[in-house]
Amino acid sequence: MKHEPTPPATENTLARRLTFIGIDDAMRARLKALKPILMAALPAALNSFYDKIRSEPETQTFFSGAAMVDSAKSRQRAHWDMISDGAFDQSYVAAVTKVGEVHARIGLEPRWYIAGYALLVEQFAAAVLKARWPKTRGFWRKKSNSDVTAAEIAAMTKAAFLDMDLAISIYLASLDDALKRKERAKIASGEMVTATLCEALRALADGDLTHRISSEMPPEYAGVREDYHAAMLTLQGAMTSITSSTEAVRSGAQEITQASDDLSRRTEQQAASLEETAAALDEITATVGKTAERAAEARKLADDARTKADRSGEIVNQAVTAMNGIEKSSNEIGNIIGVIDEIAFQTNLLALNAGIEAARAGDAGRGFAVVATEVRALAQRSADAAKEIKALISASSAQVTAGVSLVGQTGAALGEIGGQVAQLNGLILEIAASAKEQATALHEVNSAVNQMDQVTQQNAAMVEQSTAASHSLASEASELAQLTAKFITGQSAQAARAPAPPRKAAAPRLHAEQMPTKVVAIKTPAKPQLVAAASAGDGWTEF
Repeated sequence: MKHEPTPPATENTLARRLTFIGIDDAMRARLKALKPILMAALPAALNSFYDKIRSEPETQTFFSGAAMVDSAKSRQRAHWDMISDGAFDQSYVAAVTKVGEVHARIGLEPRWYIAGYALLVEQFAAAVLKARWPKTRGFWRKKSNSDVTAAEIAAMTKAAFLDMDLAISIYLASLDDALKRKERAKIASGEMVTATLCEALRALADGDLTHRISSEMPPEYAGVREDYHAAMLTLQGAMTSITSSTEAVRSGAQEITQASDDLSRRTEQQAASLEETAAALDEITATVGKTAERAAEARKLADDARTKADRSGEIVNQAVTAMNGIEKSSNEIGNIIGVIDEIAFQTNLLALNAGIEAARAGDAGRGFAVVATEVRALAQRSADAAKEIKALISASSAQVTAGVSLVGQTGAALGEIGGQVAQLNGLILEIAASAKEQATALHEVNSAVNQMDQVTQQNAAMVEQSTAASHSLASEASELAQLTAKFITGQSAQAARAPAPPRKAAAPRLHAEQMPTKVVAIKTPAKPQLVAAASAGDGWTEF
């Protein structure tokens, strides 16, 4: 709401000031009488004044050209025309009020206004003295006495100081009113900003990160709105990323939990299988050890068999030799039987001859015939026995020959058996060595499997702990997802699960300890400068 200041120079206050400063009707009459002198001296005084004004760096910028100077001089002449009339009425109050307000608006300090009045009063006083006491032929000529002249100069001076007092009072009142308006506007702006920020904070407290300050903010609080929007954009991006990451963590935690459960189950199965394997391997190790022992015993038996086979070979060789001797003896016995057979034949032949001779002898030879008969019978039995012995010896010789052949074959078989027993002994030695090496290797494998069993049991315990930790992580991720779900980020659940789009570098995601602390700078209006008020529209020409 626009507020117009109340001018301090009302008719009531003006009357009091006129009474206090001593400007009465007589003073007004003297001032009006001085009007021709003052108005005549005013152009030169204004020229001197504005020349000095334009020579000062702090005031020269108020007059950028001759047109502005001419306009200011014209207004000054009109104003002093009103003052020199002594008509300190409402029109004069309005004019003085306008001058004071313009000075306050453009920021002209009172010291320049006072200095300007001092220069004008100096010129006016000199003009009055020259008019009242003109100089003729080197001497001052008095047209009036000093009391009248002093009263006129006093009237002019009082009028100037009254005008200066009213203008400065209006200036101070305008400044005070402007400060009050600014303070009220500041309070109103603060209240509006506070209400807007409270609404924004309530939305933030409700988790709505899409809320933005839509109402216009005062210029001095524009930075607050921009900083709030930047903060909300950063927070929205961070919460969107957190929501997406939380969903990813929750999904990953579920997968890890399922994988941990499967791994735990498989590890338990593997541990049980490995334990059974270790037990079976212990049995195999014991069996292989016993096999190695049996292989050693078999090697020993093979050594004994080889020794016995060697000895059997020797015995067979001796039997072959003996059989060869028997065969030789049988051949010799056959020869002897042949001799006996020939002896029997000869004996039989002799007995036959003896019988023939006994027959020839008759009775004398009868006894001899009996003997011949007995001899012939004996010879016949010897021949028969020789034949039987020969048959037996022939059969025995055939059997001995067969036995020699069989014993030879037995010797060859025993030789082959000995060679095979030697080969078998070598194989058994290799088997025993391999069994020993296998027993040693299985013992090492058994030790390794036992260590693997222990490590697997430890891994199973660690997997169980990891499974418990993954379940805890999944629970925490679910709780975090529930917490982040309370924030409204302007994205759907599907969009939240998708990778967050790249954001500008102005709002990077940072950790809490890396988040910079931003100081919000409240923009304040700049102090009015003299140069900024130099336009013709500011009314500076009222000076």
